[in-house]
Amino acid sequence: MQIGVETSTAVDNKRIFVVDENEIIRAAVQFMLHDENETHEAPSLDWAYDKARDWPPDLIILAEALVRERGSGLLKEIAERVPDTKILVIVDSATDGFGKQCLADGADGVLIKPLTIEFVRRKVDVLLGRR
Repeated sequence: MQIGVETSTAVDNKRIFVVDENEIIRAAVQFMLHDENETHEAPSLDWAYDKARDWPPDLIILAEALVRERGSGLLKEIAERVPDTKILVIVDSATDGFGKQCLADGADGVLIKPLTIEFVRRKVDVLLGRR
């Protein structure tokens, strides 16, 4: 277990899918969360949908590029196909309004780059009801 990991959250493992075509971003976010969560790297949304049938996630973390590519209906689609799952979108900037649009379209939260371990863990814990 890493320094700074709350032992109470380590016992309460939640399943998280990190969906991003960028392998480096997936690996970085997975690394930030793996001590306290069952975290899976998902190279595509189709992979996430397939795995969610047997392993429903508590949280799906999406790349901004995926949401931009698929359009605003994507967040509603995820909510319908994987019910009772929180959705968090990683956005590049707080100033362009895309994060606010994601929230309006159904995301439960946004993570603004640059990502730090403390911020990502805190945001995930809040969404998963740990704080």
